[in-house]
Amino acid sequence: MADRHMLAINTIHAMGGEDLGHFIGGASVAGAGPSFEVIAPATGDVLGHARDATLDEVNAAVAAAKAAFPAWAATPANERRKILNRVADLIVARAEEIAAVECLDAGQCWRFMSKAAIRGAENFRFFADRAPAAADGQSLPTADHVNFTTRNPIGPVAVITPWNTPFMLSTWKIAPALAAGCTVVHKPAEWSPYSARLLVEIAAEAGLPAGVFNAVNGLGETTGKALTEHPDIKAIAFVGESSTGSAIMRQGAATLKRVHFELGGKNPVIVFDDADLEAAADAAIFMIYSLNGQRCTSSSRMLVQRSIYDNFVEKVAERVRNLKVGDPFDPATEVGPLVHQRHFDKVASYSAIALEDGARIAAGGYPVGGKGFFFQPTLFADAEQTMRIAQEEIFGPVLTAIAFDDEADAITKANDVQYGLAGYVWTSDVGRALRVSDALEVGMVWVNSENVRHLPTPFGGTKASGIGRDGGDWSFDFYMETKNIALARGTHQVPRMGV
Repeated sequence: MADRHMLAINTIHAMGGEDLGHFIGGASVAGAGPSFEVIAPATGDVLGHARDATLDEVNAAVAAAKAAFPAWAATPANERRKILNRVADLIVARAEEIAAVECLDAGQCWRFMSKAAIRGAENFRFFADRAPAAADGQSLPTADHVNFTTRNPIGPVAVITPWNTPFMLSTWKIAPALAAGCTVVHKPAEWSPYSARLLVEIAAEAGLPAGVFNAVNGLGETTGKALTEHPDIKAIAFVGESSTGSAIMRQGAATLKRVHFELGGKNPVIVFDDADLEAAADAAIFMIYSLNGQRCTSSSRMLVQRSIYDNFVEKVAERVRNLKVGDPFDPATEVGPLVHQRHFDKVASYSAIALEDGARIAAGGYPVGGKGFFFQPTLFADAEQTMRIAQEEIFGPVLTAIAFDDEADAITKANDVQYGLAGYVWTSDVGRALRVSDALEVGMVWVNSENVRHLPTPFGGTKASGIGRDGGDWSFDFYMETKNIALARGTHQVPRMGV
């Protein structure tokens, strides 16, 4: 554990983490803007400082991306494929280093982050291998014309990523943009900027041309706003809170920016009385308490059929009480700290809210105590659909249990929130699984499973959970413009006027 902690400290120091600036036009830039603290979630200590980009620095990053775009878009797709696969190779070579930094500055547990870097490499390989076909379209013939479509990269894009799993989520957005032929200006979250910085440095080492991938640090209200309003940024890919997505849409409206949003969630896991209850409990616990509960697809609402509600909730509560909370570098740790004092205060406030509204705390509910932003894995039981704990995204290791009577009641309660990202259904009845999946107002449903990602499938949400889809060709549809070309066969009569 100590070796991995020191590895993370040394890596942060090597990238200028004591005063982290930007990466523009293929080179590190010190940054002239005001600095802000980056805090270690496990201790509350200051790891270092990062610079809020000035308007001139944002403009320089966008200018670098704009200047690099024509050549990168014209680079043969097979050459883009080779470079992006080299990025993947370097991610694998530095996987332990990336995971260590993620544990230190995001507070995520080693048992999950040791796999996250490899998943980031898989994202690059997947989209790299699809790059040669990214521009391919369709043949749509008629009697008089041959119609065919092509796709072209849209131009410089902004990618704004969150603090919960910063490295993996950065690869998920940036890899398809680069594979499509776009250039990128990336702004990682200010609470966990270090592992995201590793990605742009790895890409440069892999041979990505200068200016193709740039990164600027800063706050959303300043650096983020400057990016989303910039006229030379053609599209914005954002992962984060729904309210921030609304602000970005407003900021980009004047320049008619294309937006892709992966936003909040209050995802239901619906457990019917005919389900494999042991597996359902495993999945419900994993999907809310892994990644410290800071996961957009977490199963934060557990809807349980009333006939099994008491026994199932107690089974889950016993497991929650046994979860190991501690040092994120310890491979045995299952739940680490929340990312920041401000977020910790928000999550902790819901215990009082739950009790005031009439719910019961079946497990946890309080800060762990000592240094760092540790909060007990928590289970709220006997909740009603109208309670705030059943409606609002808490985004921490907090699960809310709600009873339902029958299939119709489960669907009504599952849909009765502003969000619509994911849903999980546990039942042995195939017909019921199909009916409920079809009725859920969400972008993704897993039946008798936790969230298992298959990269060619669409990923995204409905309602306040987002706009657009990632994965496979859905990613290229966002980062590219589709053009139709109609070639006449010479058999149709062109209308004549003014003869």
